[in-house]
Amino acid sequence: MANLKNLSERIKSVTSIQQVTKAMKMVAAAKVKKAQEKMEISRPYSRNTQELICRVLPQISSSDVSLVEKRDIKNVGMIIITSDRGFAGSFNSGVIRMAEKEIEKIGKDNVQLFCIGKKSSEYFSKRDFNVKESFFDFWKDMNYETASNISKSFIDAFEKNEIDEVNVIYNRFKTLASQDLIMEKVLPVDFSKDYNVTNYNYDYEPGKKEIVSTLIPKHINVQMWQQLLESYSSEEAARMIAMDNATENAKEIIKELKLEFNKARQAAITTEMLEIVGGAEALVD
Repeated sequence: MANLKNLSERIKSVTSIQQVTKAMKMVAAAKVKKAQEKMEISRPYSRNTQELICRVLPQISSSDVSLVEKRDIKNVGMIIITSDRGFAGSFNSGVIRMAEKEIEKIGKDNVQLFCIGKKSSEYFSKRDFNVKESFFDFWKDMNYETASNISKSFIDAFEKNEIDEVNVIYNRFKTLASQDLIMEKVLPVDFSKDYNVTNYNYDYEPGKKEIVSTLIPKHINVQMWQQLLESYSSEEAARMIAMDNATENAKEIIKELKLEFNKARQAAITTEMLEIVGGAEALVD
């Protein structure tokens, strides 16, 4: 039977951990709410920009706009979005596993990684993957400029022909209880499945090519901003669920420890009573 003092200390320790996990759950719930609000604000602009590009893009040659031009795929850029911190269940490990599978298909030497978040940066850097750029320690003060700087890094690499295609792997926010782990192509831009075949008889100023050339980089920035928000919302939602599960597990452990404590105390009391009775009988004899 375990020592009463040790059991009492274990109960206090688990209770303290339970209070921490409960607090972390509340903090995550507040953060995910703010991230959701920003995410919803960005969606209409992104949707309308894409709609305008879809109207114009079919009317110009893809060779006129570098970010649309399709190439023979030799080198691929992979944007991997994770978090800086843990305690979020399988949030980071899921992204890393998918990235490894995709890299294995292409070939390690043919992939340049743009790691967003310390978890992906540290993981792939330690394993000698070709990490071209790393971005972290920005989530607390994340803004649109952050997304623009990240976009600029892989757009420049694409325009310099260092990479022929860019994909992003991240967690898309679905509900507080679930997130979708997905991979999307970022470059070259391809809205072919979204083209509206309606013949729009519009006059464009200064010109179709100029409009698309201006809108596409902005659209990529907005998409990156939205993907960061989706990932951040998913991270905090995953952390909230993980901390809730940890709190419930701590509750069960405390219950079991208290039961064991009570059994040990009863056994100790019984032993003491037997010793007293035995001592009393010895005195009578």
